Amino acid sequence: MRERWSVEDLDVFKRAYQLSLELHRVSLDFPKIEQFGGLADQLRRASKSVCSLIAEGAGRQQGSPREFVRYLTMAVGSAEETKLWCSYCADLGYVERERVVRWRDECHQIIRMLQGLKSRVGGSRRDVF
Repeated sequence: MRERWSVEDLDVFKRAYQLSLELHRVSLDFPKIEQFGGLADQLRRASKSVCSLIAEGAGRQQGSPREFVRYLTMAVGSAEETKLWCSYCADLGYVERERVVRWRDECHQIIRMLQGLKSRVGGSRRDVF
């Protein structure tokens, strides 16, 4: 019998969480006007949403793989939103473009991993984890 798994066991969750922490820390240095309702706030919310959607979907996975796929789809959307806010960071001069390129590349990898996980879960395979 398989041991119970945790969302923290998923590589995609680990990567999304680490990126979210980095974005949060960097955004704390943005101008005050961006902190509440501005770019810093949006960047933090979108990146944290990726993690929370994976976690919530994983919690629902036991009862419904279809529900998990739905949450993974929303996580993809939040990762795409995070990429957009990263571009704003560079275009507004808050973060060096090279760093933003790295962040956007990591978002792209997370999206690819989410798509792969969606395929495995949606294919009704029991050995997803």
